[in-house]
Amino acid sequence: MKRQICTTLLLLHAAALLSQQASIKTESFTTSAEHGIVGAPVDAEWWRQFHDRELETLIVRAAKENVNLRAAISRVQQARSNVYVARADGLPQIDASVEASRNRTRQLAAQSPTSYEIVPVELNNFEGGVNFSWELDVFGRIRNEVRAAKFDALAADENRHDVLVSLLGDVGRYYADLRGTQLRIDIARKNIEIEQNIVELTRSRTAAGLGTDFDVKQAEAQLDSVEAAVPPLEYTMRADIHRLSVLTGQEPDALTSELLASKPLPATPPVIPVGLPSELLKRRPDIRSADAQLQAQMARIGQAKADYFPRFSLTGSADRQNTQVRFLTFGASSIYSIGPTIQVPVFQGGRIRANVALQKSRAVELANSYRNTILNALEETQNAIENYCREQDRHEALDASDKDQQAALELAEVQYKAGLTNFLPVLDAERQLYSIQDQLATSSSMLVGDTVTIYRSLGGGWNVPSVQP
Repeated sequence: MKRQICTTLLLLHAAALLSQQASIKTESFTTSAEHGIVGAPVDAEWWRQFHDRELETLIVRAAKENVNLRAAISRVQQARSNVYVARADGLPQIDASVEASRNRTRQLAAQSPTSYEIVPVELNNFEGGVNFSWELDVFGRIRNEVRAAKFDALAADENRHDVLVSLLGDVGRYYADLRGTQLRIDIARKNIEIEQNIVELTRSRTAAGLGTDFDVKQAEAQLDSVEAAVPPLEYTMRADIHRLSVLTGQEPDALTSELLASKPLPATPPVIPVGLPSELLKRRPDIRSADAQLQAQMARIGQAKADYFPRFSLTGSADRQNTQVRFLTFGASSIYSIGPTIQVPVFQGGRIRANVALQKSRAVELANSYRNTILNALEETQNAIENYCREQDRHEALDASDKDQQAALELAEVQYKAGLTNFLPVLDAERQLYSIQDQLATSSSMLVGDTVTIYRSLGGGWNVPSVQP
């Protein structure tokens, strides 16, 4: 009865998975032609859409040299070796043994018809033999073991793909953050020059009686504030370089000379194809891995059930023993044995039944995990799209604000130089302009990073040919 209940649960969960997949095929991601989000097929090599040679180079390096990826490749090789181990259980097993010993015993020796004496006797003993066994996989125990090992290897390979997807996404995001931080540093330094000019101008006007010491201190305080923003940005820039170096399998300072020079942010592609939600089942390696793990567990259920039934084997042996090595040849005097063996489980204390129940429970767990992986993938992708669209709106608003604030600053400076106002309006206008420009640079960096996140959530980039094991 319990077996039937467990089997029914598995069927219900399998039906739920099929229903989930069917519902995905009828839905679509939120697309927006205004924001460049379209339902076209996804480009796996997404990094080429940015047309940044440095980014493409870092992607290739990371795919070849990253330490975590190499460890994942090793796990794939281990899983594939385990397939051969499982297959070996279904093949004939032949063992050969050779033994040599020198024995000493004591025997009675007749000295005369009426007297005996115990004398030592030493002799050599050489023995050679061959043992043979072959389990006939009548009830599929070994076949299911091999099937489970194959799906384990497939899951390990998909996990490697997942590591690669995450790795390339990290490279893209840290590269975008690096170039965005460098842009913010350039903006800060330009503003420092502006502040220095304003300080000199304020001092000159104060010396001419057109300003006050208060205006000078205000200008100097603003200069100090802008200068104080540079060191944290420089630390962030260095940290991004260190992370990119480690992601490419090198020491933290390895890419400093290459990446320290400021370069423009990669341009976001005008169109981002997101495909259909149902295509995630084919692209996302974490979904493919979850599916392979579930298939492997179903095979283990069959392997566990096979223990209910007898095991049939063919066994045989051949032995030869002699006191001299040259006589160790198989001849008429050799000992042979061959025949079938049947091993029947009579009493196991409930071990087999408990193991079957255990494997079924694990299958139910993996079925739920598989479904949850699909839902999480949909959520991650949809959130990435929404975040990109909202950031694009924010970027457009900041860009318009930047232009307006530049015009306001110019008017404030004209009025100040003409003596129509004091210096406070210029300070306020300049301060707001610096803040807007800094936010605009941050938003530009985030747009590139959000684009990378979309491609990463869509599963792009896992089929890079150069890193196949």
